[in-house]
Amino acid sequence: METILLGGVIHPICSESFEEGYIILKNGRISDLGRGYPGEEAMKNREVLDCREKHLLPGLIDAHTHLGILEEKTGEIGKGNNETSVPLAPHLRAVDGVNPNDAGFRDALRAGVTTVMTGPGSNNPVGGLCVAVKTYGNIIDQMVVKNPVGMKLALGENPMVTHGSSNHAPVTRMGTAALIREMFCRAQDYQRLREAGKLQYRELSMEAVVAALDREIPIRVHAHRADDIVTAVRLAEEFNLRLVIEHGTEGYLIRDFLKQKNVAAAVGPLITPRDKMELKNRSYDTARELAEAGIKIALITDHPYNSIEHLRLAAIIAHQEGLKEKVALEAVTCNPAAILNIDHRVGTLEKGKDGDIVVMNGHPLDMDSKVEYVYVNGMQVYERSGNKQP
Repeated sequence: METILLGGVIHPICSESFEEGYIILKNGRISDLGRGYPGEEAMKNREVLDCREKHLLPGLIDAHTHLGILEEKTGEIGKGNNETSVPLAPHLRAVDGVNPNDAGFRDALRAGVTTVMTGPGSNNPVGGLCVAVKTYGNIIDQMVVKNPVGMKLALGENPMVTHGSSNHAPVTRMGTAALIREMFCRAQDYQRLREAGKLQYRELSMEAVVAALDREIPIRVHAHRADDIVTAVRLAEEFNLRLVIEHGTEGYLIRDFLKQKNVAAAVGPLITPRDKMELKNRSYDTARELAEAGIKIALITDHPYNSIEHLRLAAIIAHQEGLKEKVALEAVTCNPAAILNIDHRVGTLEKGKDGDIVVMNGHPLDMDSKVEYVYVNGMQVYERSGNKQP
């Protein structure tokens, strides 16, 4: 059955918002949308949802979470985001550790978050491969949008404290960078042997690193402090790697440098205490200052460190602190889609894209607005007032 949503205010994100329009969903995708209301003939044999006086926008996207890997309601046994038995684990695959029955997935849908990047934590200098998934489903392989979407690296306090506390490398920032650099050098040697046909067996860890060297995937580097962010840029340039900065807490201190280097940043979590030294300069202004410098930003929850339900709240707070309305909405829709390289499918309301749509009873940046309906792949998966719950 095709579905037609008769809209009040439609926010395509890729173009100006408009009132009194429609969106037609067919075979899991947006088959058409436009201004005005189609005639009675167009509505025949289609399920019609009257969304007049409401706001429609693309499903929200969180570009950095540990959803389904760092599980809720499970205690220690659910903390599966860091393989701390080794410092370098590039071949770990997040998709192998995601539990789609984690309560966070249901919370995501209720909050209008339809796509997330989930992946390893930051206790290792190299944590593994991240994956982008839809938040509706119970078979993770069927929820995947793109796999992998990057390799997780981490600089700063976390890997030093995790491994250095037992006097195992890395103990210092120099040691962290050295381990990462050595890994990429070894992968270059592996790559040359592979191309020369001299390998007798495959090494999964090196195969994963070669994918980054070949620029098939970016490195996604956990870095809060400005000097760690610069180190991430240095490493990326040494090996000609694609780079995304994760967190970027002190990015505003070097915003001109980041603009010059054309580095995108997944910023957040915003609603967090300054519980370690690296967060001493945490500011609600960071997103605004980076965006004003011309840097592509996405707002993140880092779920569960901020609940996935707080993604829109992060955009609201950033907007209250001066981030322009347009950019605040882009930071939870099209920008994370672009940063994850899945913008051909999600992030905007356009013909041919996935039918991931959120219907709200007010403007999405109004704190009082509530999510009323959520569609994923053209199917209604949440209704606030009815019985359909994720």
